[in-house]
Amino acid sequence: MCRPSLDNHLAPNAYHVQKNVKPRQVTPTIISPLQINFFYVVIQFGMGPVTNTNTTAATAGQAAMANIINEKDCAGPVNANAERYDHRKHTMERPPEPDSAAHSRHPPAAMNNVLEAIGNTPLVRLNRIPQEEGLECEIWAKCEFFNAGGSVKDRIALRMIEEAERSGRLQPGDILIEPTSGNTGIGLALCAAIKGYHTIITLPEKMSAEKVSILRALGAEIIRTPTEAAWDSPESHISVARRIEKELCERAEKLNVGKKVGDEEWVGKGVVLDQYVNVANPAAHEEGTGREILEQIPGGKVDMIVAGAGTGGTITGVATVLKNACPDVKVIGIDPHGSILAEPEDLNDDRQSYQTEGIGYDFIPDVLKRSLVTSWLKSNDADSLTTARRLIRSEGLLVGGSSGAAVWGAIQAAKHHKLGKGDKVVVILADGVRNYLTKFVSEDWMRARGFLGNVESEKEEEKSKAQKNRDEMRLRDLGLKPVVCVKVNDKCEAAVKVMQDHAFDQLPVQNEAGKLVGLVTLGNLLSALTHTRADPSTQISSIMFDFRRLPARTFASFSSTAPERLAKREFQEVTVDTKIKDILDSGFFDFWSAMIVTERDESGAIKPVHTVTKVDLLSYLVEGR
Repeated sequence: MCRPSLDNHLAPNAYHVQKNVKPRQVTPTIISPLQINFFYVVIQFGMGPVTNTNTTAATAGQAAMANIINEKDCAGPVNANAERYDHRKHTMERPPEPDSAAHSRHPPAAMNNVLEAIGNTPLVRLNRIPQEEGLECEIWAKCEFFNAGGSVKDRIALRMIEEAERSGRLQPGDILIEPTSGNTGIGLALCAAIKGYHTIITLPEKMSAEKVSILRALGAEIIRTPTEAAWDSPESHISVARRIEKELCERAEKLNVGKKVGDEEWVGKGVVLDQYVNVANPAAHEEGTGREILEQIPGGKVDMIVAGAGTGGTITGVATVLKNACPDVKVIGIDPHGSILAEPEDLNDDRQSYQTEGIGYDFIPDVLKRSLVTSWLKSNDADSLTTARRLIRSEGLLVGGSSGAAVWGAIQAAKHHKLGKGDKVVVILADGVRNYLTKFVSEDWMRARGFLGNVESEKEEEKSKAQKNRDEMRLRDLGLKPVVCVKVNDKCEAAVKVMQDHAFDQLPVQNEAGKLVGLVTLGNLLSALTHTRADPSTQISSIMFDFRRLPARTFASFSSTAPERLAKREFQEVTVDTKIKDILDSGFFDFWSAMIVTERDESGAIKPVHTVTKVDLLSYLVEGR
């Protein structure tokens, strides 16, 4: 059971709703069916029902949103007219709340800058993966890649900068320096771009090229350090950042003699905000991420929280607030093989290198409170990266590799603890796929590192399931357009005009009653006109393949057609219910370039309804084979 400490401020739905405030009405979006053109076939297999969920967040303006605060701030009802701290004005009517806490509320529809797009990330339920794993519990994903800079680290970047500004440690003209695996650097560089600071990022060489490109685009200066360097080595990204900070501070001290902050000649010092020891790191998640989860989760109850650990700020901050509200919550930490963050220590049995970015370290950061973690799971690259690819493919969540590790861990932990119907698991998806397009998203990259076996086995399993469905597919599933015909008494020039307009090389021929009587081809017309057996005014009936001359005995369903008969000049009846597999197996298109699909009217007369060409089957062949 959850304590009622937050119940007065938390609604039992996926978004916070203030009491006595009507939700904004939003018209649901209706997705119309995709129109499939003549040459391409789109086939969807093995997918569950597609749901368009349009979730509406209730809002009563900025004043009403000020009601979500800590219990320690008030004992009774909150004054709805109380001013909240505004990081743009740096003024307040009451003691300031940290900005990351302000971001835990619903942002206005229009924002003054991109910093207001940090926080309030969606909580999305996973559907296909839990079902495929046989889990009855609910798994909810906190999608931190919706933050402005694309990761959970945007929260701590903003919080650390504004706390440093508030304390006077960070002043105009100062230079931000940060050792990071990339995401904190991106968050800091983004905030610095808005606030006007220069940024220097020290980054291990193993981090992705995409992170480097984004940092440079944001104006950051990047210094790469050896991946294998221990954290306390002079060459590590942490030691290099500290050395740069010292050099810049000594330089500023010498050059700023007799000057004041704000003078044109003022030289800024270096400032390392240091996410590994900065208390603003877990505080951003305690007052932001954790509270958002409690506001969003249906029923306000969380049975298990799963998160990867890097600096440890996320799992520490979120666990703190969840344990306060739900004492029985299980906190599961994910630590990769090669890292030493997990407990007990014998779990950390090797010091191998690993490819999954953003989690794990070779030292214990000060901000990580391991006592809050119920149990640890050790992840490997193969499980982490293939699960990330699975999240993209099965849930449509464009996540990074550490998110794959977290979801893999959530599946294992849910099974181990035998969570059942009604139990709720929340898993933190730390960043998005943008940073890894040349890494685990690439099959070549996966293959080179021996991870593709997992991917290919998954593909083969899916392909096998899909093939069973494809074997039962019929021509009606190809979404063919209505047939274009000519009449038996039309002239050759009319047939040529239709072929030119539609880029066809053959046309079914109907009589005046609409019955199929023949076929005129580009070859027929070219031969007849070239050898003067016909001219443009000649009726089509004199040069077409006339089906009326074929014996009735040749009518047969495609399922009983023998390949050797296809070379003969016979009429084979094909309907929209003919299996595509039967057509392909028959070898029909080894002899003919198109097929006429027919149907019978009430009188039994055969009428054309579609034409199937080789091009129409290309997508099927590519998808099915």
